[in-house]
Amino acid sequence: MSRRLIVEADGGSRGNPGIAAGGAVVIDPETGAVLTEVGVFMGIATNNVAEYAGMIAGVEVAFDLDRSASLLVRMDSRLVVEQMSGRWRISHPDMQAQARRARALIAGRDVAFEWVPRLQNARADAAANAAMDLRESFRRDSDPGRV
Repeated sequence: MSRRLIVEADGGSRGNPGIAAGGAVVIDPETGAVLTEVGVFMGIATNNVAEYAGMIAGVEVAFDLDRSASLLVRMDSRLVVEQMSGRWRISHPDMQAQARRARALIAGRDVAFEWVPRLQNARADAAANAAMDLRESFRRDSDPGRV
């Protein structure tokens, strides 16, 4: 059986469009430990495009940690969750491009999407805001000695 990881992802835009970034954390569900935190600075983008960027970055980092991992992606963007689950259509061209990239990344893998209330997504929101504040992307891996 493959390892299970949780990806909490978010995105934000200060103005819509405006300064934007995505953020994500990868969590070990057995211990609750944050394994990696990532922020993706995007420059000017919409909030929804930033949500996709955070999700994609989180999934990429999770697969960096374990190529065969089973992922549960948790987001407070019902739009992205429903689109990635195939229940809602995607009409915006920038979001279509992000969705194609995400689908290629998860093709043939065990990845599920779950909507969570905003308050349950604070760590990913903090990562997105840190990337906006820094105006640069980052990746912070946890200390392997602590995990």
